Amino acid sequence: MRALIQRVSRAEVRVASDVVGAIGPGLAVLVGVTTGDSPDTAEFLAAKTANLRVFDDTSGVMNQSALDLLHEPDSPVAIMVISQFTLYADCRKGRRPSYIRSAPPGVAMPLVDHFIEHLRSLGIDVQSGVFGAEMAVELVNDGPVTILPGF
Repeated sequence: MRALIQRVSRAEVRVASDVVGAIGPGLAVLVGVTTGDSPDTAEFLAAKTANLRVFDDTSGVMNQSALDLLHEPDSPVAIMVISQFTLYADCRKGRRPSYIRSAPPGVAMPLVDHFIEHLRSLGIDVQSGVFGAEMAVELVNDGPVTILPGF
């Protein structure tokens, strides 16, 4: 699995004209699944996301995670998860990206759902887009902070 993680002041996902998910401060996480990923992969990535220290502490240093902020009453934090098969685009040849490394929907959808459920099991408020839908994603990157964790 691959995730592109952005610290946001807000994020919203629309399908057609309907808002299907919205958060205030937190993380917007674009998630892609490749063949060979498993529920263990989803849990590992969810834990890494929840524990990533990208929020400022009282000294203004990025030293707090989403999990740390769960215990702060004045610092609500949520995570918006958006499935995105294009994270596995291969652009090495030609001008048209190949998505051959992206897992098919029947494999990817349950793993994205597992990723979301694992985040929720940690106590985090999680919103999401709609798997496979044409989505309009609006977000305000805070910082900006954008992380592409490598595993």
